[in-house]
Amino acid sequence: MDSIPHHETESSATTLQTTATTTLLSVSSSPSTSPSSSTSSRYENQKRRDWNTFGQYLKNHRPPLALSRCSGAHVLEFLRYLDQFGKTKVHTPICPFYGHPNPPAPCPCPLRQAWGSLDALIGRLRAAFEENGGKPEANPFGARAVRLYLREVRDLQSKARGISYEKKKRKRPPPQQQQIPLLPPAPGAS
Repeated sequence: MDSIPHHETESSATTLQTTATTTLLSVSSSPSTSPSSSTSSRYENQKRRDWNTFGQYLKNHRPPLALSRCSGAHVLEFLRYLDQFGKTKVHTPICPFYGHPNPPAPCPCPLRQAWGSLDALIGRLRAAFEENGGKPEANPFGARAVRLYLREVRDLQSKARGISYEKKKRKRPPPQQQQIPLLPPAPGAS
């Protein structure tokens, strides 16, 4: 799938590249604002940008692809396309820093999209698909192949970067213990 020929024009490729980069970077670079009733939330804005980026990707696809014909394979193709804009160093097994979370020196390993970013992106696109009239059972973002791909990326990056992606268990506040009043010592007890 990585060897799919691209016959897009220079301007459409540049537009998609700019849109994809902006979409994925805007989560970390946009200032936090408190959502109000008259404006969309940060999540809703990001979801709309992601949806528009995916729509642009489908339009630039050769041949152009209608959303109704989109499958999990096309979603995987989109995720692999986005990898070129990644900023996360993922060490290869032959790299001396494989498995080290903080390598002491630079290496030529590739930059990729972080698993967490891809996972969040798929979650937003999955919701946007249904909000835009798609049927849940036909949602390409929820396809088994996409879930397996995300799991594979998570495991590969976890090993390569020496970082655990295990779900953190929520800490529940310890139950309040009732204060039992201390009784004075019994007479004759010492």
